[in-house]
Amino acid sequence: MSSTASSQSSSARRAAEKGVDNTSREFLTFTLGNEEYGIDILKVQEIRGYNAVTPIVNAPAFIKGVINLRGTIVPIVDLRIKFAVGEVKYDAFTVVVVLKILSRTVGVVVDSVSDVLHLSTDQVRDPPELGAALDTRYLLGLGAVDDRMLILIDIEKLFTSKDMALFDEAPDAAESP
Repeated sequence: MSSTASSQSSSARRAAEKGVDNTSREFLTFTLGNEEYGIDILKVQEIRGYNAVTPIVNAPAFIKGVINLRGTIVPIVDLRIKFAVGEVKYDAFTVVVVLKILSRTVGVVVDSVSDVLHLSTDQVRDPPELGAALDTRYLLGLGAVDDRMLILIDIEKLFTSKDMALFDEAPDAAESP
């Protein structure tokens, strides 16, 4: 069984234990520039204020550096730089969302965290097919909540991709014979 299938089945199991039907999911919503994004709440470990990081020599621009989080060295990725959205500035609203991706801990810098939304499958639309103009490989879809549109990121797929260079290899490659 692949890691993705395993995490999906464990997500479904946790949802069933909480009495939530499997046709809905919870997303932590945050802003980057003028856009609102969402990631699966089950990947979130904690939310922290942004503090200075220790830079890493020759790292890509979107990797701000590392922090020591209770004895664990955590790489910090600025999603504004990675997605080329919004002005990169650090203020009182800037936060680091600490994620657990596979067995690794990673932090992402975002402009601000909004809330946690419960989205049914009816509220999630497939990402648009825009050809080469927009890379939709890392999108779960678009979430529609009242008059809001959320860009739902498959954060595990993003962080295990070769262009992020944070993992030695993607889980599918590690499991193939």
